[in-house]
Amino acid sequence: MSFDDYLTEDRRLVLLRGLAASVQYRANAFLLGRYAAAVGHTVSADRLAADLAWLAEQGLVTLAKAEGVTVATLTVRGLDVAEGRARVPGVQQPQPGA
Repeated sequence: MSFDDYLTEDRRLVLLRGLAASVQYRANAFLLGRYAAAVGHTVSADRLAADLAWLAEQGLVTLAKAEGVTVATLTVRGLDVAEGRARVPGVQQPQPGA
């Protein structure tokens, strides 16, 4: 696996964990981007949109538009992945105690 693959998997886990920590398991793309940057994943709006779309395709989040802003909501399956109870190829598995 390439370094870029590791970054992608970790970034997707970061997005899921950000949603897991959010009120009602929901956040807009702008806030998720800021959260990702705070933990070392500075990404473009396009890359963030692509990651969110991929997570939605996997059934880990749902996406909605509210006044032109993308809002992501964590699914039960997404919460299971974020907390390490389930594994999805393409998303880093959380480390114990992290």
